[in-house]
Amino acid sequence: MKTLRTVIGSSVTRWAFLAIALAGLAWAVIKNWSSLMAALSVLPAWAAMASVLLAVCYVFFTMWSWRVILADLGTPLDWNVSTQLFGISQIGKYIPGGVWNIVAAAQIGRDHDIPARRSVTAMTVAVLISLLSGVGIGAVTLMTTAQAIQIPSWAILLVLAALLVMLTSPVLNRLIAFGFALLKRPGLEQPLTFRGLGLSTLLASAAWVLAGMQIWVLGIGFGMKPDAPGLLLSVGAYALAWVVGFLVVFVPAGTGVRESVLGLFFAGVLSTGAVLAVVLVSRIAMTLADLLFAGAGALLSAHAKRRGRSDEKQP
Repeated sequence: MKTLRTVIGSSVTRWAFLAIALAGLAWAVIKNWSSLMAALSVLPAWAAMASVLLAVCYVFFTMWSWRVILADLGTPLDWNVSTQLFGISQIGKYIPGGVWNIVAAAQIGRDHDIPARRSVTAMTVAVLISLLSGVGIGAVTLMTTAQAIQIPSWAILLVLAALLVMLTSPVLNRLIAFGFALLKRPGLEQPLTFRGLGLSTLLASAAWVLAGMQIWVLGIGFGMKPDAPGLLLSVGAYALAWVVGFLVVFVPAGTGVRESVLGLFFAGVLSTGAVLAVVLVSRIAMTLADLLFAGAGALLSAHAKRRGRSDEKQP
């Protein structure tokens, strides 16, 4: 185990991880480049710009949700350090497996004296909150929209009740303690609180609304009616698409999977070409937002290291 931690924490491994992640990120952009250009040729400029802005806001609220959990566990961070840790770690989503952003957060957190188990727990809980809130929002959408995907209302209500129970601090703290016991590792220094979990869930839900608004704005740009049912459909469809894409762990960042789920929901609302254009532009906007936060994190990290070296040289 000690040898494994040494290998994972080495600078060579970190650079290799970064190279693989960036390659996956570049692949996600290049793969859809020609289709994206064709879509942008007919998409109104305001819709394209709004989609990127909403994607950035979505990532910001996701980071804020994670930051609240980390503070609740005993490590409050300023926005500078939060952007470094979260921004750089998120490119790990572009490596198949679904866990590399968590691994990256733990390794980067060591540079800021954050215990690895706390970093791993914070990122894992934040992802879990995103998953559960996404399922909940998607379930409400299935109940309130007349789409081809039909599930009995009682089953949806049962899922919502289970999600609410899982997001309470007594249940989640016990699950975390059980996980550490299985790994034969020491538990957390302090448990999660109702306040921390509640605020993080609220921020994660706000993130889903922003992501859904992005889909809605793009749909309007391609002819969808700008009404409330369309917005509700967009929010729920994107949340469920993200959850399904996350669970299909063998593709980077759910590429292709999320697009298929979104296409299923919007098949009767937009034409086939318009659906394809919406999901392509949305994917690229989200990728650009991830890249923006990763770049900001890298720049802030490099600046902090230069300042640290400068301080060491001063008498």
